[in-house]
Amino acid sequence: QVQLVESGGGLVQAGGSLRLSCAASGLPFSSYYMGWFRQAPGKVRESVAAINWGGGWTYYADSVKGRFTISRDNAKNTVYLQMNSLKPEDTAVYYCAADLNYVGVKSRPDYWGQGTQVTVSS
Repeated sequence: QVQLVESGGGLVQAGGSLRLSCAASGLPFSSYYMGWFRQAPGKVRESVAAINWGGGWTYYADSVKGRFTISRDNAKNTVYLQMNSLKPEDTAVYYCAADLNYVGVKSRPDYWGQGTQVTVSS
């Protein structure tokens, strides 16, 4: 059974930082593209960042480029999202995702985590 478990969300002031983690189990982690999505209230879930198995390819939404960094540790089956210079508009539930290809991981991933809330106060 595949499980993606996010942690690290919380409440932070604008300009602050958070690091999200996603621990994966039940899948060959190093074979999967991993990604992060977010969904704000009343809005569509959107892809934020993605990374290939070795970290040589990454994707970022324009809204987070230069502020967010995705990384992974294959030895720990964990993917991270370092979020700096946070803005109130970054407030959302953040979801970890896994897929076998770079298109799916940004659109319709095979697996989802349960989500972690990030709230940025102004």
